[in-house]
Amino acid sequence: MLNQVQLITYPDSLGGSLETLNKVLDTHFKDLFTGGIHILPPFPSSGDRGFAPLTYLEINPSFGTWDHIQAIAKNHSIMLDLMVNHISQKSTFFQDYLEKGENSEYADLFLTIDKIWNDGQPRKEDIDKIFLRRKLPYSSFYLPNQNKVVGVWTTFGKEDPSEQIDFDIKSKKTKELLRTFLKNFSQQKVKAVRLDAVGYIIKKMGTSCFFVEPEIYEFLDWVKEVADKEGLELLPEVHAHYSIQYRLADHGFWIYDFILPYLILEALINKQATKLTHYLKTRPIKQFTMLDCHDGIPVKPDLDEIVPSIDAKKTVDKCLERGANLSLVYSDKHKSEDGFDVHQIRCSYYSALNHDDDAYIAARAIQFFTPGIPQVYYMGLLAGANDLEAVQRTGEGREINRHNYSLEEIEASLTKPVVQRLLWLINFRNTHKAFQGVCTIRSSSTDRIIIDWVLEEHSCTLEILLNNYKSIIRYSSDSEQIIKNI
Repeated sequence: MLNQVQLITYPDSLGGSLETLNKVLDTHFKDLFTGGIHILPPFPSSGDRGFAPLTYLEINPSFGTWDHIQAIAKNHSIMLDLMVNHISQKSTFFQDYLEKGENSEYADLFLTIDKIWNDGQPRKEDIDKIFLRRKLPYSSFYLPNQNKVVGVWTTFGKEDPSEQIDFDIKSKKTKELLRTFLKNFSQQKVKAVRLDAVGYIIKKMGTSCFFVEPEIYEFLDWVKEVADKEGLELLPEVHAHYSIQYRLADHGFWIYDFILPYLILEALINKQATKLTHYLKTRPIKQFTMLDCHDGIPVKPDLDEIVPSIDAKKTVDKCLERGANLSLVYSDKHKSEDGFDVHQIRCSYYSALNHDDDAYIAARAIQFFTPGIPQVYYMGLLAGANDLEAVQRTGEGREINRHNYSLEEIEASLTKPVVQRLLWLINFRNTHKAFQGVCTIRSSSTDRIIIDWVLEEHSCTLEILLNNYKSIIRYSSDSEQIIKNI
């Protein structure tokens, strides 16, 4: 994957459609996102803003067509999501199963509870060990053709029965279907695939049913082999204790740095660099970095044993003061001993920093100077503030950071000085040759962060002064040394 900045966006968040997205990229951000575009699920979907897909073989007509994806792909590497754990209840596959039951050609795609418990009776002692995302990990469905109720595994979903139906990953039928989806991505000029919710695919009683080792690696090795044949890069998406992420990195995969967003936020709020600096010196390098996304700023379990819950609570409370809402850990077993249970802070990153332009640019500078491939979420690109009206209108807390921008709103946002500063920084990160070299995190005072990059005669250094959020870049350019306050 190209070591330059990527954009993350919904298909309809920058102008309303894929066609308009391409025009916006060409008009306002030409040659800027040379690292690629991660388009959040553009497929037909029955819920969860695209994350309950009916199929991966079609594009939702309200967004456009595969031709529009290919048009964007002419100038940008495209990343799409594959929710390897589940598919929509409304999909042709599951609807056929509901109609025909065991006679459906798709019956074996799904994990019915009799595959887990031979007598079809869930056991409380097994469920108590599971990392739950809802009250029960399965839903009941009536099969009229067979006049019976069946339990089907459903990891996610607020509804009962759930809108998102889990695949049986042990089934040959499931692997054939996933292979078909990946092949289609390749044919449509997609270059990379994020494996969303991959940590939940292995269901093994007596475990948490989350990132079950070694079985998870058997699946990842299989899917990587398929992706390699199709010329696709893979990015597993796993929110987990950092040790699990590190083992995934040791296995040779790219991982997400879900620790960095919180540590940067905490350092800027507290004006204290020690914890962040230590982390920057010890983290794996082969990571995608981010500050914001369509869900929230990760807290638990990503930061367990890195940040004490008493410290995390202070940062969470500060974000709540600034308009945030929270996603909470469901299972009591997976909360901290003191009851701390924050899974994610739902908030625009700009609002989390109290709309302070200098603090926000300092955060982005640290992200871009941290080794890895930087991603910028579209609301972060436009320094978007919390969309509290959308939360109130929909009742969905995540809508706080999912505002859809009209063309007029995009143009207005581009006039903001903080956005212009960010665009300069993105271009600098993409073009300065030192970022292809070696990075050094320098020890410094507790209120200062210094990061160096060197490649032969090319060099650049970032210095962040936390007391006043001043960001200084010293860099080589045509045999000159330039100092720029960004």
